[in-house]
Amino acid sequence: MPQLFSADWMNELKDLWNGDPEVKDKLAAINFNSIIACGLKGEDKPMGVFVVENGECVRAGDYAGETPDWDMRAARKDWLKWTKEPMGMVGLGTAYTFGKLKFLSGDYGAMLKNTAMAGPFVKSFALMAKIDTQ
Repeated sequence: MPQLFSADWMNELKDLWNGDPEVKDKLAAINFNSIIACGLKGEDKPMGVFVVENGECVRAGDYAGETPDWDMRAARKDWLKWTKEPMGMVGLGTAYTFGKLKFLSGDYGAMLKNTAMAGPFVKSFALMAKIDTQ
């Protein structure tokens, strides 16, 4: 059972992402390219990184100094909760509004307005729930 945001965990997410047409193919349709980082609130740098080119995750693993387009942070307890009970759109909005999920980079508002991005983003939380996480 991999640790949250470890290289093993990030690569399991990569495989799930690339195997899910509701994520990969929908993002490919809008030529989505991004470096996505995840970590804990209060930490100087993220823990894991996810590199997406034309909707497909081409690299995932430990954060190694990349400049993220999206840098999401939350308390460990919240991340672990979301890996057991994934958020939908309402839960995501609530987590953001109440500061449980922070975006140190990336435009959350613009993402929500773009349904071609918002749907796959919410779906990515459901993918996280498929990983047996420590």
